[in-house]
Parts: sequence; structure tokens; C-alpha cells
Amino acid sequence: MPRSIAAGAKKLNGHRGAVVWFTGLSGSGKSTLAHTVEETLHRMGCRTYVFDGDNVRHGLCADLGFSVHDRSENIRRIGEMARLFVDAGVIALTAFISPLAQDRDRVRQLIGDEDFIEIYCRCPLEVCERRDTKGIYARARKGEIPEFTGVSAPYEPPVKPDLTLDTDKMSLEECARIVIRLLAQKQVIDNNGLPGSSDL
Repeated sequence: MPRSIAAGAKKLNGHRGAVVWFTGLSGSGKSTLAHTVEETLHRMGCRTYVFDGDNVRHGLCADLGFSVHDRSENIRRIGEMARLFVDAGVIALTAFISPLAQDRDRVRQLIGDEDFIEIYCRCPLEVCERRDTKGIYARARKGEIPEFTGVSAPYEPPVKPDLTLDTDKMSLEECARIVIRLLAQKQVIDNNGLPGSSDL
């Protein structure tokens, strides 16, 4: 993206575009945290969009299954779409298990280090299973869901994420506050007027 266009989008929006990539096991709190961060950014006047399974798997990637190839293609498509949002100066927040490091690294290369922020929502498998109100882990344990990450398929934790959040030990509000401050530190948003704890 030409610098002049990026500068224009930043001036128009009051912030620059970036991808905030939340990764972690199912039940680790990725989507909830992404939406909470989005609400805070919205109150700050930022242009945002959250990509998650609800709005991607039923549309853009409705033709994909859960094989290794399809999972990689799912992440590739999300990365390409997120890049367009970054070009428009939008803060794109993505919440996907994205279990393979090579797929996440491919998106980082596509977006660029400066605009790609990887956040690892770390949570023990047993806690994720306890949080599972839909019973998908139980179904996976019975073999009803093949290639389920954490049970019958691997999850590769990020080696050097921009941020690691222990979502089983930290409150949602605390996690969101840390993410917002990271965005300020990376100059995605302005340091001025950051919300206090009572605003999250």
C-alpha cells in the first residue's frame, strides 16, 4: 500500500490499520476478548471489524471443511481479507484457532510485521473443556468430530507472540485493557485518551 494512501487513511480515521490476530484453543476466550476489545475501540472512535467463525465460516469459507488443507485455506482467505481492511485503515480483529504456526506466519508475511499483532490466548485444555457449553469437546472425545484441535489434531502455540494472555487466570476486563495498551504502544491508536479500568 502506498505510504500516501496509508497516511491519508490514518488522518481520516485517527488511527492506522492493523490486524490483531487472536489465536488459541476452542474455549480459550478469543472471540469474547476480540469483541470486548472492539467495543472499547469503538467507544474511542476507531474503525474496527471482528472476523470469527460466525461470520466467515458461513460465507467466505462456507465451501471449506476441517481437513488440514481446508484449515490452511481458511486462514489464507482470512489473511487476504484482513489485508484489505488494513489497506482501508481499519483495525481488523480476528479470532480463530489457527492451530498451525506456518499458517499464522504466512499471514504475518502477507500483512507485514508492523501491522500484524499476534495475541496468544493461553488456556489449559481442561479449562477450555469445562467452558464448553455446546459439548463439542465431548463429541470430539467420542470420535464424533474428527480432526478436532486439542483432542485429535495438534495445536502449535506461538513461539514469539506479541502478547500472551493467560485467560484462565486473568479477567476479561484485564485482558482487554492490556490489548488496548499494546495497540497504543505499537502506535496503532493514540496514547491520548486511553480508557481507564472503569471504561472496560
